[in-house]
Amino acid sequence: MIAALAAAAIVLSACGDDESGGPTELSFFIFNEPSGILPKIADACSKSSNGEYTISFEYLPNEADQQREQLVRRLGAEDSSIDIMGMDVIWTGEFANAGWVEEWTGANEKAATTGVFPSVAETARFEDKLWAAPIWSNTQLLWYRKDRVPKPPKTWEEMLDQAAEIGKNGMIQVQADRYEGLVVWLNSMVESAGTSIVQPDDAEAVALSSPQTDKALGLMVQLANSEAADPSQSTSNEDTARLSFEAGSSSFMLNYPFVYPSAKDNAPDVFKNLGEALYPRVDADRPSAPPLGGINLGVSSYSEHKQEAFDAIKCMIQPQNQIKIATAGGLPPVTESLYDEKQIDDVYPGFADLIRQSIKQAAPRPVTPAYQDLSLAIQRTIHPLGDISPDQVPDKVDELRDNVQKALNVEGLL
Repeated sequence: MIAALAAAAIVLSACGDDESGGPTELSFFIFNEPSGILPKIADACSKSSNGEYTISFEYLPNEADQQREQLVRRLGAEDSSIDIMGMDVIWTGEFANAGWVEEWTGANEKAATTGVFPSVAETARFEDKLWAAPIWSNTQLLWYRKDRVPKPPKTWEEMLDQAAEIGKNGMIQVQADRYEGLVVWLNSMVESAGTSIVQPDDAEAVALSSPQTDKALGLMVQLANSEAADPSQSTSNEDTARLSFEAGSSSFMLNYPFVYPSAKDNAPDVFKNLGEALYPRVDADRPSAPPLGGINLGVSSYSEHKQEAFDAIKCMIQPQNQIKIATAGGLPPVTESLYDEKQIDDVYPGFADLIRQSIKQAAPRPVTPAYQDLSLAIQRTIHPLGDISPDQVPDKVDELRDNVQKALNVEGLL
């Protein structure tokens, strides 16, 4: 009889809050995604859990650096109030190395990765182990003016040549301020050229091989010193690039899919001539490696409700929920087969397959515990690009290689 009562108590404890006997309340720390779809998905998952859990939101700041800082401080203090975390794809190595997130194994790992783009799943891995579950991705396309560019360029050199031919309205919009967007750009250029920032088989060793890196950085410098560069390029980000393109003085823009509905709403004359193409190549004989962003969901190592947290995440990442996120907020799904669904084609009219191809080819940024130091080292070394002359590129690559290696030698926590 005593054994039976003990077993019953264990079951009740597993299904609900220890004090009230009701569902376990899970705290979900993530930024306030503008569409408002996540709370609706979380509420539906809570209701379908049969009393196992409910999900409450603790919103982080909108800026990624501030999100990370708040989580790092809490996790460093072993704060048990965090159950689920919305993690930028660049945090995986740091959080896993610090012991702040639970590993996904067995059936949990299978649920988190089945059908997911390999490039996206790679962002959630560190040292061949899975530490988070991807819920949405993101990538950049080349957006261009069809009334000025009859055929989109396949390479950066072609684009620079076309921009020069167009003249004053031929500007190329990029993200080149001293922030993470500049690192995103460099990483894609380097990967497109055939090398990497960090050695693929050694997260503590720099790569940045020459002549590939010289060509990649050289093209960035060439743009920065050309008439195709926006005068404010050194302070440009995703939103300033969007606004400048919508103003009509640019013919090319590298940016995320959010620019499509924005142009439709804000700049109808630009929108009617808006074209899209795959991220340009650095090497004409080598496929490009577009940027890759997104959010992964992790379970805090200090959560007192780890199993419920895993179950809640597995519900939230379901394909039907990825479709809802894409429909409401325009954020690309992580499950490749969803790009055959009509709902996704409605979100990305005529270019859903292009986004699928872009994510398949995309290059994750380095997964390393020292990522924050690495990112800052890159920003400090190459910003502003307009201050680097073409003949200085080889020396700047040597400096970049040295600074990245120094960054990799230090753990990047705070």
